[in-house]
Amino acid sequence: MNSPTTSGTSQAWAALGADSSLLDRVSYGGPSGGLPARLPVMELARATVAVCSLAAAELTSATTGRPVPRVRVDDEAVATAFLSDRLVRAEGRAWSTFAPLSRFWRATDGWVRTHANYPHHQARLLAALGVPGNADEDTVDAVVDAVARTIAGLGAREVEETVYAAGGLAVAARGPQDWAKSEQGVLVAGQPLLTTTRIDDAPDRRPGGAALPCAGLRVLDLTRVLAGPVATRTLALLGADVLRIDAPQLPESQEAHNDTGMGKRSTTLDLRQTTDRRLFEELLDAADVVVTGYRPGALERFGLTPEALAERRPGLVIAQLSAWGRYGPWGERRGFDSLVQVATGIAELEGSPDSPGTLPAQALDHGTGYLLAAGILRALTEQHRTGGTRLVRVALTQTAHWLIHDLAPAPGEEEGFDAEHWLTETDSPMGRLRHALPPVSYDGGPVNWARPPGPWGTDAPVWSGA
Repeated sequence: MNSPTTSGTSQAWAALGADSSLLDRVSYGGPSGGLPARLPVMELARATVAVCSLAAAELTSATTGRPVPRVRVDDEAVATAFLSDRLVRAEGRAWSTFAPLSRFWRATDGWVRTHANYPHHQARLLAALGVPGNADEDTVDAVVDAVARTIAGLGAREVEETVYAAGGLAVAARGPQDWAKSEQGVLVAGQPLLTTTRIDDAPDRRPGGAALPCAGLRVLDLTRVLAGPVATRTLALLGADVLRIDAPQLPESQEAHNDTGMGKRSTTLDLRQTTDRRLFEELLDAADVVVTGYRPGALERFGLTPEALAERRPGLVIAQLSAWGRYGPWGERRGFDSLVQVATGIAELEGSPDSPGTLPAQALDHGTGYLLAAGILRALTEQHRTGGTRLVRVALTQTAHWLIHDLAPAPGEEEGFDAEHWLTETDSPMGRLRHALPPVSYDGGPVNWARPPGPWGTDAPVWSGA
């Protein structure tokens, strides 16, 4: 592992193309033992929240003309936020974050991890393996046993290719060296942590002077669990009108939305249908930021390439999230945090000789989410200064590479972590909701979201106040 020459915050701030002199506005504190791992997960969490907070403070200064506010990063708040999907409760009910078929399986020559939280992914997994039925409450044990027997008779890479060919999700466990030598691994290693690009010279349309840095911004949220919604949840915290749009045929978990839907509204539109497509186009015509998190190629078929968006709506900030990177042989594959951990060697590094391991949180998702939000905020700051349609791109694999190769744990991590310090309760349409407080913070900034999430997909497809 390379020894970094600068802190994680400095590395991420440099990747954002920002002024290094602003780093002295950031201070740190709080118990740091909330994300114990062999890899420097706490440093990743601390750094991504720090640069997101500093980017929010910088944008506040750019839009108000006041000095950049100071930022304090509390490690206990950060760790609690990175565990938010596991800590959220609606009327005391916890969310089981992984379905029975989302787990490790032993193959003839190693381990495989599958992801089948959504019904369509479960169906594709079972079809690819030739296992009948579905993992409902009545048959779950029998289906799990059948999948285990089937995978036990196959090679790990064979399972991976068979399931992916059927549109499902399965990844063979690799060591970090194996991944680094693969074609996709080589390409990931050659990428920066994130990329920001200016597409054109469109003038900035935003008025200044608002109390919150994203007040007045309209954000189209075309993302799903988990990194994209974390990013747009942060923009909502900072005052943006965030409207999440999902396809009605791809239902979302309400439990997931209870966590990442804070501050947002949520609707469904089928872009294949004429009426829904017209409604979407009307929303797009008034948007300031478009955030996408679907598999590369999935939205492009609807004409939502960065170039087409820039031509249609000059002055947009376009943000794109992918699992594996938008390049190479894995560029169009579906993926989730848990699968990226397995492919890149994190599961081996965190595991034992007997079985793979996992990070203490979906840290690639959360960390990439805060990086994505930071990239959007920095794009808005640069846009305010010099205009231009902007494109921000991040990938879970690039965050994983950073974690494995470039970050080092900070010395003297403190014990005594207590998530209760950073949890709160609020009334919501789902009842009493317990959730993590936002870790993104700066002097004079918001301390909580303005509204709780509602039932997923039930809001009208209009902007607030329209």
